[in-house]
Amino acid sequence: MTPEVTRELLLAAKRLSSEVSRLKFSTPVSHVYNPLVYAWPVYESYLRRFAGGHKRVVFLGMNPGPFGMAQTGVPFGEVAAVRNWLGLAGSIGKPPREHPRRPVRGFDCSRSEVSGNRLWGLFAQEFETPTKFFKTHLVMNYCPLAFIEESGRNRTPDKLAPAERETLFEACDAHLLRVVRILQPEWLIGIGDFAFKRAAAVFSNGHSPSGPGVRSHNPAPKLGRVLHPSPASPTANRNWAGLAREQLRQSGVWQ
Repeated sequence: MTPEVTRELLLAAKRLSSEVSRLKFSTPVSHVYNPLVYAWPVYESYLRRFAGGHKRVVFLGMNPGPFGMAQTGVPFGEVAAVRNWLGLAGSIGKPPREHPRRPVRGFDCSRSEVSGNRLWGLFAQEFETPTKFFKTHLVMNYCPLAFIEESGRNRTPDKLAPAERETLFEACDAHLLRVVRILQPEWLIGIGDFAFKRAAAVFSNGHSPSGPGVRSHNPAPKLGRVLHPSPASPTANRNWAGLAREQLRQSGVWQ
């Protein structure tokens, strides 16, 4: 474990949380959840336990799902996976304004986040234990906010109003640069097209991360992608784990 890496990631997360908490979003968004505030104790535990040291592969998700990170504070944090495989628990608070159709129940949430179940299930199959997985891998999200419409429907960041999206992406891009500077991964893997495109935009033209503790010749990460495990995707509903595993092996991320 490298305490300095963990400390820098925690500081970066606090900075991102503070920046995005000041943003305002218009209709049809009616509620915004920031689990880096109300679920901070578990997110902090996630980084402290698993993020110490440089990583070979960083998986990048889009933003919190309503039954995943919005409930547990862990990226793709389906309750059963977080509790039973990652071995994390803790106090989960409430967002300032809670949508009646999207309550935050923390580890008492009975709904399964299918995407998280599939993602962490793949890692459990491939690596058996969290220790083996996190020795060289980490899962992060690009955006820490969950957006909910008046109807209770989830709204993804790419569907925000252009000016709001631009301001949000500026903060999230800067955070992604910090994460890569700190972790110095060989690979940055977008989980789905959105995350891949944001990674490509941040590291276009071979842009290299810079900052204290980074060697001047440290290259930008190699970029890759896997199909998003969302049940909204008919392709993902047909053996997503097998498809994702094959994508990672063909690209050279996994052997």
